[in-house]
Amino acid sequence: MGWMRIGCLSRPLPGLFAKLGFTIGSYPSGFFIIPLLVTAVLGGGFVFLHERQDNDLERQFTPIKGPSKAARDFVRENFPYDDSMFSEDRLYGRGYFASFIAVSTSGRNVLEEHVYQDIFRLNNRILNIKVSNQTLGLNELCAKVDGKCFTNAILEMMSSNETVINYPMQTYGSTLVFMGSVLGGVVTDANSIVKSAQAVKLFYYLEDQESMAEDLRSWLRRFKELMMDSTNETNIDVSYYTSKSKQGEIDSHTTDGFPLFLITYACAIGFSVISCLRADNVRNKVWVAVFGVLSAGLAVLSSFGFLLYIGVPFVITVANSPFIILGIGLNNMFILVSDWEHTNLMDPVPKRLAHTYKEAIMSITITVLTDILKFSIGIKSDFPSMQSFCLYTCASIIFCYCYTITFFGAFLALNGRREASNRHWLTCMRIPTDTSDHYCDLYNSCCVGGDTTVDKKSPASHFFKDYYGPFLIKPLIKGAVIFLYVTYLTISIYGCFHVQQGIELRDLAADNSHVTRFNRKDRQYFSDYGPSVMVIVEDTFPYWDKQMRLNLQVCVEDFKRAQFVDSNLYTSWLESYLAYGQERGLNLEDKYVFLENLFPFFDLFPLFKQDVNITDDAIHASRIFIRTVDINNASKELSMFNSLKSIAGRCSVASLSIYHQDFIFYDQYGVVVSSTIKNVFVITAAMLLVSFLLIPDPLCSLWVTCSIGSVTVGVTGFMAFWNITLDSISMIIYTACIGFTVDFSAHMSYAFICSKKPNPDDKVVEAISNLGYPIVQGALSTILGASVLAISEFHTFRTFFKLYFLVMFFGMVHGLVFIPVVLTLFTCSSQKSKNKEDISTISK
Repeated sequence: MGWMRIGCLSRPLPGLFAKLGFTIGSYPSGFFIIPLLVTAVLGGGFVFLHERQDNDLERQFTPIKGPSKAARDFVRENFPYDDSMFSEDRLYGRGYFASFIAVSTSGRNVLEEHVYQDIFRLNNRILNIKVSNQTLGLNELCAKVDGKCFTNAILEMMSSNETVINYPMQTYGSTLVFMGSVLGGVVTDANSIVKSAQAVKLFYYLEDQESMAEDLRSWLRRFKELMMDSTNETNIDVSYYTSKSKQGEIDSHTTDGFPLFLITYACAIGFSVISCLRADNVRNKVWVAVFGVLSAGLAVLSSFGFLLYIGVPFVITVANSPFIILGIGLNNMFILVSDWEHTNLMDPVPKRLAHTYKEAIMSITITVLTDILKFSIGIKSDFPSMQSFCLYTCASIIFCYCYTITFFGAFLALNGRREASNRHWLTCMRIPTDTSDHYCDLYNSCCVGGDTTVDKKSPASHFFKDYYGPFLIKPLIKGAVIFLYVTYLTISIYGCFHVQQGIELRDLAADNSHVTRFNRKDRQYFSDYGPSVMVIVEDTFPYWDKQMRLNLQVCVEDFKRAQFVDSNLYTSWLESYLAYGQERGLNLEDKYVFLENLFPFFDLFPLFKQDVNITDDAIHASRIFIRTVDINNASKELSMFNSLKSIAGRCSVASLSIYHQDFIFYDQYGVVVSSTIKNVFVITAAMLLVSFLLIPDPLCSLWVTCSIGSVTVGVTGFMAFWNITLDSISMIIYTACIGFTVDFSAHMSYAFICSKKPNPDDKVVEAISNLGYPIVQGALSTILGASVLAISEFHTFRTFFKLYFLVMFFGMVHGLVFIPVVLTLFTCSSQKSKNKEDISTISK
């Protein structure tokens, strides 16, 4: 089958690209204007930007079919929530609530009178918040227990000098109150009595009724306004949070990347202009650099506008896409400019552009095809946020490729016409080619140029040809490079085993936001105890059967013995019922007695009624609660989550599952690693396929593919050294950036294959001479452009910069150092292949 032959597409495509280049060179105006008109039309899609924004945390940043979502559906179906008996532990989700943490400004005990009096005053101001024309307050909107508002019992304990507060459980009236979530930085005596505390956390839960949603949101907004005015209390430092804070924070900052994008483009233009400066006033490529960057910008406007027109959601992760497109556009521009400068100055513009396209577009096509294939696969991701990101990026790459060929190519031709008519780069006025004694030195330096006898290569190209290339092929240097590569690979592999998983939810907010401040205080003072986790028996179980019950108890004891669980803090309807039956002398091993006495038991303990699904003389599902401890970072959250899932899976007598509303976000850990590995393999396979089709040398195709794995290992390993955790956000960025590891190696390998030099060393020197400077230009310009993200107040953008920097730096090192040495040592290029006329060559 001919289509499967190695490099089968490398024969007809260069000729087609040459014809396209000749056509564009002959009629550049149309190819220049049409992309501008298309962008003007498609850019109108940005009017829909606001209504297309979709940053719902759960919908966008959690797996579509996460196990915890299924567990929540089971809980909602089997344990209907009783609004009249509020219980934080039994909530399906977060509901509506507000909270604040008060820390003593002097670092002293918050239980001291002058400190807690400030807390009382702030609490009273919160209780007086009114909405709906001052008719509704917290008393009307609060979550209720037996008709009364759920209150902060700690306030009454603090105000009573006679109350002795036990930690972590305190008897308050007829109930036990868990103090671990309201007192932080606690110091106790030998009897677990609180001596001092550094922080107090108060909660204000609202009734979760959709009919009152507008009033509830209004109350939360008024709470936020009040807390913003309360940050300068005398004796306490206040941090606040509401159930809508994190979502509101992300919604309000979705487009914050656009100003950074503009700064990045300005930096890219500046660097590109500097790198394209020439001493010759005619050959100067200043405007070429500007329009090369502009081409990438037009691609972003067109693709984004088009997708906004057709209703594709705009997620905050999409804001990273323009920076990637800028990198692609700059690489394409520098390669085209480099090949243009290697054409014959005396040839007409259409012929020069035809030769440029024949050499450069083939190399660009290799990388573009792999990028499109990669992002097309990402559209099927488990994360909707990645689906949107891949859609926008894939469309942008297609537009960038088309605009590079049409818009930028047309401008290159127009600029070539200016050069051919010997016009000044700035004024477009005809200027003399030779200096004259009749004019001053300033005039001769600024207004003379266009001498066709000068070497058209830049000084940087001379450096790569005359110094760097010959230096790299020396036997001793090759050995040093191999040693350096082994060292790099060893360090990278070591780092791969130390990459951490986990996402701090505060990382989705700005550094200076109230969300971030609250979560930091929460981690600092309230990490001794974690969430209360439901352990759910999902199938019908004979709880009256003693042996079966004992077997189930063994499974429960496994949970209590877990590393992140306090064995003394748990809530079990079954144990309470057995104690109830023992006190009354009931034979609870009899099914009829067991079921008959449940309802009197529920009358005494109404909260337990929500923990048992009893229908038709059978208990179809039930749940108990365990208290987790020592959860002070995302890594421990992951360990706790995996540990509890493992214990649930080991129970042989019943089908168990675990649930807490935060577990919806923990589900990402189960797919992040597998998705990342799958994406890397897809990228590698796509690169291998494209290389075999477009590069006429199987071994070189293999080295290009191997470079992906090499750079991937390096980036992954150095993630650990740069404190980058692997989570749903970094996975998107990681996958996107890894796709560009191939660019420099593919360009260098293709140039190596196309060279007609007699031996591998000479071929490498020529390839480096032609592509060394464009590779450095592309890498440095994109790193410089993305460096503005390093100072962003958003963790997402900083992570993008770190990963992008690693990919570009390691990719550049592979393209300029490792791959050239490998090609000289291991290549199967034959004399026959070197002499084929249909293989594109790079002009000397």
